[in-house]
Amino acid sequence: MKRPAVSKIVALMAVFAGGPSAWAQENPQIAHGRKLVEANCARCHAIGSTGKSTHPDAPPFRLLHLRYPIEDLEEALAEGISTGHPDMPEFVADPQQIGAIVAYIRSLSR
Repeated sequence: MKRPAVSKIVALMAVFAGGPSAWAQENPQIAHGRKLVEANCARCHAIGSTGKSTHPDAPPFRLLHLRYPIEDLEEALAEGISTGHPDMPEFVADPQQIGAIVAYIRSLSR
């Protein structure tokens, strides 16, 4: 029986042990999505695998999949999210950004 190279095992362990941030380092789309939510959403929402949102009406991104299918965000992002918490700024994303944001949010629920 052939054993996988130790370096491959260590790399896989780092990805799975590190959670979303390690996964994002391996996946450029997820990493881009994280940058987008850091720039546009982190002021109110907890965007990582832990932590509390700073705005009381802004759900942590890691819990969004419990509220509704993440795919539903695609249309909302394309049309411009103008609802949510009362003082949420409108944010419109292009298709590439939408894919990255959804991929990042999806990665939080793994």
